[in-house]
Amino acid sequence: MRELPEAFLAQKEEILQYDADEGFIFAFIPPRVPHFGGLWEEAVKSAKHLLVRAVGNALLTAEEITTLLIEVEAVLNSRPPAALSNDPNDGEALTPAHLLIGCPLRALSPEKVPDNRSRCLERWQLVCSLKQQFWCAWSKSYHLKLQQRNKWVHPQPNVPPGQLVVVHEGNVPPQQWVLGRGTATIPGADGKIRVADIATRSGEVRRPIHKLAVLPVDNKN
Repeated sequence: MRELPEAFLAQKEEILQYDADEGFIFAFIPPRVPHFGGLWEEAVKSAKHLLVRAVGNALLTAEEITTLLIEVEAVLNSRPPAALSNDPNDGEALTPAHLLIGCPLRALSPEKVPDNRSRCLERWQLVCSLKQQFWCAWSKSYHLKLQQRNKWVHPQPNVPPGQLVVVHEGNVPPQQWVLGRGTATIPGADGKIRVADIATRSGEVRRPIHKLAVLPVDNKN
């Protein structure tokens, strides 16, 4: 994408002054080395793969494909890569949408449509069904990646009290991430933590740690 570097150069002085005031740092990777951006390039690859699997052999019009791609874009920009702050009372996560529009994306929860495409009588139902299939596969994949990244790169205690976590739940509508703060941990017979209590907006829940992904306060991983 050339537009961002070109826009940066066109208003370089104003942007650098704003960076100095707000503490921002711009860092561009060199041209033609996408592997330098490992995390986001891997996310693009995963999204492409799961989108192709969701669409399969469905016959879509140009307008339907455009609608589906925009819906998938909204799903990707709703993901929570890091906690918004280290305030234990803050249950919000930083998302790409915060950087694009200044706030999280919001969408009306669509009605549950059949997973079987042959039962989708309307074209809009078919697009919604494809979006739901993408969401189910991609959110599960993203949750696992959050766990692996924290486990192997930055070792830390299991669900520290007050830490923001993503709770992996089934049958959650697209773009609706279940976030909560750890309140207590329950050790097993060997002393290792395998269950934790999480305070969410809908109340406190108890979940095994393999259903939880800890979000870092900053996004340095």
